[in-house]
Amino acid sequence: MDGPSLAEALFGKKADEVWQDREVRFDVAPAQLQCRRGEEVLETFDPVEDTKGNNGEAGRLTLTNLRLTWRSSKQARTSITMGLDAITSLAVRPVSSRLKGTADALYVMARQNQQRFEFIFTDLTERQPGLAAALQALVAAYEASRPYRELRLRGALLVDKELKLLPREVAYSRVDGVSNLSSEAGNLGALYITNVRMVWHSKMAASFNVSIPYLQIKTVRIADSKFGLALVVETSAASGGYVLGFRVDPKETLEYVHKEMSSLLQAYANCPLFGVEYDANASAEAHPSKPHEDESDILEPEGAKGDAWAAYYADGASAGGAAGEPVFSAELGLAIEAPKDGASIQQLWSIL
Repeated sequence: MDGPSLAEALFGKKADEVWQDREVRFDVAPAQLQCRRGEEVLETFDPVEDTKGNNGEAGRLTLTNLRLTWRSSKQARTSITMGLDAITSLAVRPVSSRLKGTADALYVMARQNQQRFEFIFTDLTERQPGLAAALQALVAAYEASRPYRELRLRGALLVDKELKLLPREVAYSRVDGVSNLSSEAGNLGALYITNVRMVWHSKMAASFNVSIPYLQIKTVRIADSKFGLALVVETSAASGGYVLGFRVDPKETLEYVHKEMSSLLQAYANCPLFGVEYDANASAEAHPSKPHEDESDILEPEGAKGDAWAAYYADGASAGGAAGEPVFSAELGLAIEAPKDGASIQQLWSIL
């Protein structure tokens, strides 16, 4: 009695998990810049210069509840999509822009796996609050909404012995006498089912709990266990690939809980709620750090583009953040630092 896979419900076939808020991609197909289900456009700034990788080239910068995207006005294929989860820091510094001269620009540091990137965006609009304040407020809202998207163990989930609801969360059912089958004897507690997640906590120790967002549920089914029939929840690889069992008695209640969760998973798949509560007014109060004026960066003009990734590598970025070990380059006849993954000597020369 398998329940629906969220990926299958969303796309009608097996698909990758949500990547928009976690990955940095360059020069993507236009379809990858389109909003996925549950993604909302919150702010648009046009024109904005990509001063680091395409100095002198304006485009449209869009902020959604999952990511930042930039697309060149001249070449549709020249684009950036940067997940909010990948952003590590923001700052405002003076920079030399080919379109605006010396001006304050937004520096965005991002990380993906062991790779670190630096982006510089110069806002050519006169909007207030500006791009820097808007992105600062959006990142803060994204951080505050992680329980909507991430599996949590042993969190502070209860207030006065009741589930503390998230903003826009609606509780549908509470089932008492549900045993978590993670131990040999089982652990008796209560199960909550809401519009965005399922939560279980122990009756004896409320801090022994688990919160599983529907976004991270791969399957939900009824299966046999050594304790009899149980509700089995399998989570996504991104959340650890857990297989959790819950004993729900009597059988009629078990079947009802399974049916309800299956229906809610389907409803969530049709309209995911990522929980990012962005307040445009709050962005007026956000002020990313701004160093002294003499820290201005002068960027050299860009030539022909080679590897798009290389243009945005943060200085000194390599695995672990240290300089890479020297290797012999047969092309140059010299010992050099190993190029970043996906970059060749020819591509690096083409950037100059």
